[in-house]
Amino acid sequence: MRVVLDANVVFAGVGWRGDAYHCLLAMARRRITVFATLEILEEVRTLVAERGGKFRHAAPNLLTWYYGRVKLVEPAPLGKQRSRDAKDDPYLACALAAGAKVIVSRDNDLLAMKKPFGIQIVTPRELLAKLARPL
Repeated sequence: MRVVLDANVVFAGVGWRGDAYHCLLAMARRRITVFATLEILEEVRTLVAERGGKFRHAAPNLLTWYYGRVKLVEPAPLGKQRSRDAKDDPYLACALAAGAKVIVSRDNDLLAMKKPFGIQIVTPRELLAKLARPL
């Protein structure tokens, strides 16, 4: 399954052992293929630089692993602003470019969009439930 992870999901995944971490485990187990743009990776780096001191374990190794495994794409042009928050449009542009069917986020502005361009926007828990269902 082709997926785009919101920067906050990646941040939570490398910092704590909750649902976001299990999304990264799904990536490691090749249950999902994660795509990002350089802009999204920069947002992850900024979050880690600003708030990474709160991590309870050695997150740098997991973050380095993520950077090495995520598939980079050039963002697709969206034209006009599509989401309530312009900072969320890069996730749509990435998903369109990657042919991803799912964006994983906890951002209410993204979640409120439901299914733009046929792309589902789900929480980490919803993604994990979707992966747990039999084919």
